[in-house]
Amino acid sequence: MRYLMTFSYDGTNFSGYQKQPDSRTIQEEIEKCLTMLNSNKFVSISATGRTDAKVHAFNQMAHFDLDNEIDNLRFRLNKMLPDDIYVKDVINVSDEFHARFDVKSKEYVYFINIGDYDPHKRNYQYQYNKELDVEKMDEALKLLIGEHDFKSFTKANSEIDDYVRTIYNTKVEIKDNIIKISIEGSGFLRYMVRNIVGLLIEVGEGKKDNNDVLTILEAKDRTESSPTAPPCGLYLNKINY
Repeated sequence: MRYLMTFSYDGTNFSGYQKQPDSRTIQEEIEKCLTMLNSNKFVSISATGRTDAKVHAFNQMAHFDLDNEIDNLRFRLNKMLPDDIYVKDVINVSDEFHARFDVKSKEYVYFINIGDYDPHKRNYQYQYNKELDVEKMDEALKLLIGEHDFKSFTKANSEIDDYVRTIYNTKVEIKDNIIKISIEGSGFLRYMVRNIVGLLIEVGEGKKDNNDVLTILEAKDRTESSPTAPPCGLYLNKINY
């Protein structure tokens, strides 16, 4: 039987979503609990994508297969999982469903505090703590809507062939000195959202303008763009199938 799980996590104390040697990861924690519930027969989960160290998720999704039905699966998982992971929903899906390949779009959000430094939120918002021009940031981000080659916004020397992604919707808004940047797209390259945010910050500072954004996009060269924004402000927000 195949299941689709929706879960959230605080990425602060994780080395990222994907399993890796000698590191604490979200994938390993969940697989460990599912395997125990499955009479110690290993259970692998396939998520919509990976998040990096210290990146959070409001709604990550993953599918997995079990030989037998387990009563109160969501409740039992949450009793076993650490406090920084929470399963929000588990439903049955067809055996052909794939959590990654069936995704139509994903939305990431990023939070920036431009007010006073807040030590309680230092792991959950980028503590920029200076003024930024939100209107200019919003205008600049809208230039990235559509299908583009985003090579300027991913890890340098990344070993992939296709850098083309489609951005469907964007928004930059502010409330109580917290800037919220929302980006919905077909998919995202590694560090892509954080690199876009880094550029938007320089636009908000007045160091770059819309022409610079277009030039950087067309350059297809990571070295032409801005510094990467910290991971603490980034959240995987929504998955659409």
